Amino acid sequence: MSKYGHLWMYIDLIFKRTNKEKIELSFNQIKDATGFDIDHSFLTYKKELLDYGYKVEKIKLKDKIIIFSKYRY
Repeated sequence: MSKYGHLWMYIDLIFKRTNKEKIELSFNQIKDATGFDIDHSFLTYKKELLDYGYKVEKIKLKDKIIIFSKYRY
């Protein structure tokens, strides 16, 4: 499993439970899901999320929030 594999499964679970098109997670929520602080490698690993049917919509560094959305092929 990749470094952010647990986060991708967590995001998948949230989308399936809420049936929303977009979700916002704070950096703290991501830390709770992964067990570590988000770092620069996230920018590389985020491409893996496409395999789950989702994408990183926007990263708000000032607000420490990442917006994820469903990915349409």
